[in-house]
Amino acid sequence: MNKSLSAIGVLACLLISTVSANDKVIRIYHDSDYTSYSSSAQAMKMGFLTALDEIDYKIGNYQLEFVEKDHRGNVVRSHRTMKQFVNDPSALFILGGLHSPPYIKYRQYINDNEILLLVPWAAGGPITRHPDSNNWVFRLSVDDTKAGLRISDYAVNSKQCKSPHLLLEDTGWGKSNFKTITNYFESSLSITPEVTWFNWNTKDNAAKLILREIAKSDSDCVIFVGNAIEGATFMTAMTEVEQFNLPVLSHWGITGGNFPQTLGPTTLSKLDLSFIQSCFSFVSSEESKFSQSVFARGQKLFPEALTDYRSLKSPTGYTHTYDLAKVAIQAMQNITLSDDMAQNRQLLREELESLNTPVKGLIKTYQKPYSTFSQSNLDAHEALGLSDLCMAKFTPDGVIEVMPNTIPKVPN
Repeated sequence: MNKSLSAIGVLACLLISTVSANDKVIRIYHDSDYTSYSSSAQAMKMGFLTALDEIDYKIGNYQLEFVEKDHRGNVVRSHRTMKQFVNDPSALFILGGLHSPPYIKYRQYINDNEILLLVPWAAGGPITRHPDSNNWVFRLSVDDTKAGLRISDYAVNSKQCKSPHLLLEDTGWGKSNFKTITNYFESSLSITPEVTWFNWNTKDNAAKLILREIAKSDSDCVIFVGNAIEGATFMTAMTEVEQFNLPVLSHWGITGGNFPQTLGPTTLSKLDLSFIQSCFSFVSSEESKFSQSVFARGQKLFPEALTDYRSLKSPTGYTHTYDLAKVAIQAMQNITLSDDMAQNRQLLREELESLNTPVKGLIKTYQKPYSTFSQSNLDAHEALGLSDLCMAKFTPDGVIEVMPNTIPKVPN
């Protein structure tokens, strides 16, 4: 096992061991893929625990306990965690993970059972948009109803791409992006992009066949929506298919695993690849005393994983989850917690929707990040907007740098 990840696991055990028999405990479940996309899961965990460390893992008379739940990218295992959560009298909310399919597939179950779900990564548009006001899902992450617009706008205006080919994973996440991106090109350029769907675990030969067909078409760029494993397969194949030389605009799923390490600097350097993410970066954003202090605290907790800014893998996982934890902590501090966890969940949900206290985060200071959800207020449970989304790139050594000239001049 990677030493830095092992150290994180040890720290979690130490935190739990400090809870005495007389302490009251509130559990926060982390439903994430610790197996196939461990770097994203660990980044989220580190960001969350950094924020909890600021309050000594305690609110009022309650000790906060972080519980890893590895769903291994399997929606059934994620559903099993949801069922366990419902039956746990000490569980306050679930922190979501990288994958959208579990939260799209079980959205009705989540809301029917009043499972408070806070999402720092999964970007699928339907996740936070339940058909009625009984909405228990809040997100601080990229939102596909905005992501497709941002990627498409960059493709057209910065890459002069007028005939994109959509290369999308065949999941609810891929389908939500298909809708947004297609709508953009139909409304702005009066064209309907060609699309190819692929499944998880697509192998090299299948990827090359797909890319050869795209290369024969009139497409002038590829818009890719997939995660790091399939992303590495397709991007490697792009450098090996002789007739393929198109720029690639990607969703940020490729940043959730070991994508740059799998490709290596030579392959990365051959690609014209850019991707979306939120606009803060420890590496390329202007330093502040606040961001320095957050990272310094993280380094003390996870010294082997966070040797410097460039060592942080899946960095937006850390950033989003730190900010989301700060918002959740403020909301928890604003309510009176009790031993009635169902009541606590309801109070916390209501407080999140009405939170007026400014919360300083890494991406921005959050002023009323959420509001009451309705069909006329579809972004009510989205803490980030279009103006918080930028395009980024990998350096040859695999470090993510935000491209500052991509910050959109569009209000939230």
